[in-house]
Amino acid sequence: MLGWTCRFLHRGTNSCRTLRNTAAFSTSYKVHKSYKVVVVGGGAGGCATAAKFASKLGQGNVAVIEPADMHYYQPMWTLVGGGMKKLEDSGKPMSQVLPKKADWIKQRAVSFEPDNNTVTTQDGQQVQYEYLVVALGMQLNYHQIKGLPAAFETPGVCSNYSTLYVNKTLAALQNFRQGNALFSFPATPIKCAGAPQKIMYIAEEYFRKHGKRDQANIIYNTSLPVIFGIKKYADALWEIVKERNISVNLRHNLIEVKPDSKEAIFQNLDDPEDLKTYQYEMLHVTPPMSSPDVLRQCSQLVDAAGYLDVNKETLQHVRYPNVFGLGDSSNVPTSKTAAAVAGQVGVLGKNLSLVLKGDKPRHLYDGYTSCPLVTG
Repeated sequence: MLGWTCRFLHRGTNSCRTLRNTAAFSTSYKVHKSYKVVVVGGGAGGCATAAKFASKLGQGNVAVIEPADMHYYQPMWTLVGGGMKKLEDSGKPMSQVLPKKADWIKQRAVSFEPDNNTVTTQDGQQVQYEYLVVALGMQLNYHQIKGLPAAFETPGVCSNYSTLYVNKTLAALQNFRQGNALFSFPATPIKCAGAPQKIMYIAEEYFRKHGKRDQANIIYNTSLPVIFGIKKYADALWEIVKERNISVNLRHNLIEVKPDSKEAIFQNLDDPEDLKTYQYEMLHVTPPMSSPDVLRQCSQLVDAAGYLDVNKETLQHVRYPNVFGLGDSSNVPTSKTAAAVAGQVGVLGKNLSLVLKGDKPRHLYDGYTSCPLVTG
């Protein structure tokens, strides 16, 4: 297994703006609930942040807005797809992981109004906050690939990135007879950038162990210009794919799946008119991803790419000092992994605690992230 970590260089932090009077809001708004801290998102970052501040501030002062019934440890899904773990091993009921002293608003956030310190939920509640933490994660956009998600209902098409499709990966391995096993990487930022390769190496070993390797032509088509973003590990991975007779095609982006003919169409990103069609017996799809629609639609909170616009070191929003963010939905320039969240949680907690007391953030996130690359 290859492991890598990275940090970004410290370049100093911008001075904080004067904190606004967060108690002021328009009287035209009917506020259903009001909290000291509202956390939007019940993933790794949201749960950890809510736990810290619910304990610190006590009952009734912290709310978590999260619609899901289950909380999943997503890094395990690679092993689920490879048949080494069960999907149920990766999840716990949300009620068991959210802090008891926090109010769980089991709704989807549908709009942010940072000038009014308000989040509106799907059932029409307007939740008022003094401080907001955005931890929404990433949105999977399977629909941006023509033929998906419908093709997941056909044999051989799978994806480890969703609870809906991860079990199809093991089925595709088990039912594989002969032909191409295709693995894709999209032309967008993604979470856990090593995962599209991890399942490829697991699949290669599975085929060997089950006497299918000679019948399998393993192909990794990635939109990236490199096999991996860090040269030291890219060099090692090139050696691995060479040893295992795995074909790698750079700058190839999956744009369509034709399940009736079992064809996958890839666009050459260096020559967009050049489309290449591959037959598949197995196709593992890593979908295009983005920040969630609800966040991208709030121009005051996001950068040009649609991600929460925070200071990369303090994790405080660049325009709204009572807003913080962490994890995949922020624009911190580091790889989007659970390890990155673990590195950010402590920094955000300390800085928000300082701001709650009227001080300025002074703790700095250094860009730490990590991606263990399972190669067998």
